[in-house]
Amino acid sequence: MHIPFDIFKIDQNNAKPEQVRVLVSEPFLGDQYFRRSVVLLTEHGEKGSVGFLLNKPLKIDIEELLSDFPDKDAPVCMGGPVGTNTVHYIHMLGDIIPNSVRVVGNIYWGGDYEVLKNLILTGKIDSSQIRFFVGYSGWDPGQLDREISENSWVVGEFDEELIMESKEPPAWKKFLEKLGGKYKLWINFPENPGLN
Repeated sequence: MHIPFDIFKIDQNNAKPEQVRVLVSEPFLGDQYFRRSVVLLTEHGEKGSVGFLLNKPLKIDIEELLSDFPDKDAPVCMGGPVGTNTVHYIHMLGDIIPNSVRVVGNIYWGGDYEVLKNLILTGKIDSSQIRFFVGYSGWDPGQLDREISENSWVVGEFDEELIMESKEPPAWKKFLEKLGGKYKLWINFPENPGLN
């Protein structure tokens, strides 16, 4: 029986990473960091791309990484393989944290670290409003566009709530379900089809 479409060919519909900001990996991407991952792009342009893995949790809390940080019991994800000696954060606090960079909708990246600590100390930040990452994902100029053209990533647009709550590996499946169509079929494929 012949299937009338290529189940692993990604239909990008002329989607551009700078417009939609979320990447979902194809099911057999072999890279240890990016296997079955979801990446929020925070920057994409002529100088390259930067983003954070949304669904690669670490078994550590933020105050264990930063000795001067208030006790928040906030989970931390691996942001990517670059700069693994750095901590980054995205949040939904907008200009309340000066020098934040708007990514998409109400999601912002970074900002004044001292203001962030003060907001946590005074209880003005809910844990659902902020996410922390160790390291980041980075691509040289043109590299991400090349990977997209090679069917490594589905480019998609998703709601802020899903982006902020997707901290576990199963989030890859949630994003594929939201994409619908043939991408929902990817959920049931084993990571290594040769082992079946």
